[in-house]
Amino acid sequence: MLRTLLLLAALLVSTLANAQGTLFRAYVASDGNDANPCTLSLPCRLLPAALAAVQGNGEIWMLDSANYNSATVAVTKSVTILAVPGVVGSVVAIGGPAITIGSGFFVALRNLVVVPFPGGGGTYGVQVTGASRVDIEKCSFANLPMPAVSVTGSGKARVFDTTIRNVDNYAVYVENDGTADIANSKLVGNYGGAFAFTSASASAALSVSDTEITGNTIGVYTRTTAGGSLARAFVTRSTIHDNSYGLIATTNNLGTSTVAVSNTMVVNNVYAWDQEGTGSTIRSFKNNPMSDNTAATGVLTPTDPL
Repeated sequence: MLRTLLLLAALLVSTLANAQGTLFRAYVASDGNDANPCTLSLPCRLLPAALAAVQGNGEIWMLDSANYNSATVAVTKSVTILAVPGVVGSVVAIGGPAITIGSGFFVALRNLVVVPFPGGGGTYGVQVTGASRVDIEKCSFANLPMPAVSVTGSGKARVFDTTIRNVDNYAVYVENDGTADIANSKLVGNYGGAFAFTSASASAALSVSDTEITGNTIGVYTRTTAGGSLARAFVTRSTIHDNSYGLIATTNNLGTSTVAVSNTMVVNNVYAWDQEGTGSTIRSFKNNPMSDNTAATGVLTPTDPL
């Protein structure tokens, strides 16, 4: 029934797209075939075939619950990849990252599950290495050995309504001009929640709002190791609890590393904060409940709200 309704709704769009030689909307399904044209009536099986068929700024729809890749999915155009409601659209990390995004694109990922293939040499979940933006919405990442979402260079990630759990690295990692916005999400049981790092004369920035960060070794972390570098994290309306370290800002006495916190609970961590190195600051806007933490290292800088 679902496919019939989708087919009727897609006829006009598909006709126009085929006349242009590309598809605005490509489809993949568990019973598809990569020799098919990736239309609703004849879907492809795996994401690389659908990416080849879809036009820039088009969409790829996963029609039923299945895994939709057998190697790293390299995205080299602006596209939306989504699983229809009620479907588990799985993309596995195997032989490297699950998804890589090149430079100069806008990519949206919705309702996907990203995990490593057991014993398959998987690394990252989503890796952005250039000036692209990725919006990650209503997705789930788990059990990866490398960061679930990694942004280096001048790329940007926006993570909404997403759960990242049991990652042996950082849930969200930004480096050297990378930025990430995290909202309405859960970062649970990872080595680290969110990390902004600069190792050159560059900047890295995190914005975290309405998010629960719990059960990690490190909650929110900024670090610089080079002169002229800047790493920043802004946290608001969130809960940081039951981590080994709630907030960390460090430098090796080079650059500027800042964590600023507003309207956020920092409770029941082993260390509420750890501030180390010249140029590092953990700034509290005096409206953050901080209690039942065992200890803290360095200085917390109270700041009056504007």
